[in-house]
Amino acid sequence: MVIKNKRIISSLILTLLVDIYNLRFYPLKYSMEPHIKEKPASKGKEKQKEPEQYKVIILNDHFTTMGFVVEVLMAIFHKNEETAYRIMMDVHRKGKGVVGVYTWDIAATKTEQVHEAARVNEFPLRCIIEPV
Repeated sequence: MVIKNKRIISSLILTLLVDIYNLRFYPLKYSMEPHIKEKPASKGKEKQKEPEQYKVIILNDHFTTMGFVVEVLMAIFHKNEETAYRIMMDVHRKGKGVVGVYTWDIAATKTEQVHEAARVNEFPLRCIIEPV
């Protein structure tokens, strides 16, 4: 029991340190708030504009198993096994992998689902959202 608690505590501490580092050095990249752009006042008819798109990116760590990453990609992002494996290998080799491009609401929801699944399974897997 003590060993399991030490593992959980060390995992939480590592996750917290990664979050603190990312927020300090990449505040816009790791912010959970959408990037707000000022619109100039327009005259006449306004065209309905497409919503801004955001990339969901999974980051590599040395503790999350490859199998768990594939399961997350298949369950949360609805990727087939071959695509999930390819994305997982990008994460493993390059340090990060683009999972998909979504509107802000969908990207934020999927990111939270990944973080929750990782927390429940005691993995420090992290996801970020970047504008396209």
